[in-house]
Amino acid sequence: MPRSRPAGRNPDDLDPDTVDERIDIHDAPDPATATPEQARKYNNRSVERVVSMLNVLQESPEPMSLVEIHRSIRMAKATAFRYLWTLEKHRYVERDGDGRYRLGLGFVGMQSRDLEVLQDRARPWLERLRDETSETTNLGVLDGTAVRYVEVAESPRTVRMVSVRGSRDPLHCTALGKAIVAQLPPAQVTELLEQIDLKPRTGHTITTADQFFAELDDVRRQGYAVDDGENEEDGRCVAVAILGTRLPAALSVSAPASRFTMADVPAVAARLGEVAAHLAGEPSGHRTHRSGG
Repeated sequence: MPRSRPAGRNPDDLDPDTVDERIDIHDAPDPATATPEQARKYNNRSVERVVSMLNVLQESPEPMSLVEIHRSIRMAKATAFRYLWTLEKHRYVERDGDGRYRLGLGFVGMQSRDLEVLQDRARPWLERLRDETSETTNLGVLDGTAVRYVEVAESPRTVRMVSVRGSRDPLHCTALGKAIVAQLPPAQVTELLEQIDLKPRTGHTITTADQFFAELDDVRRQGYAVDDGENEEDGRCVAVAILGTRLPAALSVSAPASRFTMADVPAVAARLGEVAAHLAGEPSGHRTHRSGG
């Protein structure tokens, strides 16, 4: 006969005292080398299911609906929603206006507060830059092996480049990604490249590690990064890293290439450099004028 459970108790909750009595934590095997029998003893099914859910969201190029998630991991829809609700509460997932889910900014960890402060400070500057250029302006941060758009001020023009707040793009074909990665130690860049599929988005996309390292050398030399039709066929973007903060972040201006010419890039990059210096707390003349995309 099944044991009764107190009313209202979540079946996924564990009694820590009971667990401690049954498991000797000092003799626990290494999870990477544990046998199936050992794994059954130590593995927590609820955590395993949450990890599966997060992996599905991580691997999806687009936000996912509740139905898509529960079918992907073969979990009851109500249970999946309860897990997602809890993850959303702690900012590990975000839900867009269509009710679709993607990974959230909780993974920034101890830097979450720093990010919130940077977003608040950057928002009026992005709007000012948008008004000055009439083009879309972005704040992006390194998010694993991608760049995440955390603030966007969209161009008022009918034909414009559009970035969705919370969306992610590859590092190797975006100005934001290149501007951020150029500030990282070479060993960390190498580690990132080992995890990235350098697949082409257009005919201009960088597709080899050697090309990417050469591109980063150019970014460091000139102080800015450019996406010249590498992520979108008719797109052009310039970005500058925000130095002096604890976050790997950058600002960018993006526009159709037919309107935003390479001759326009240096002046826009210099303006981005001024704003980035302000956000980093530097005097406006302290930073060398550099442009990036």
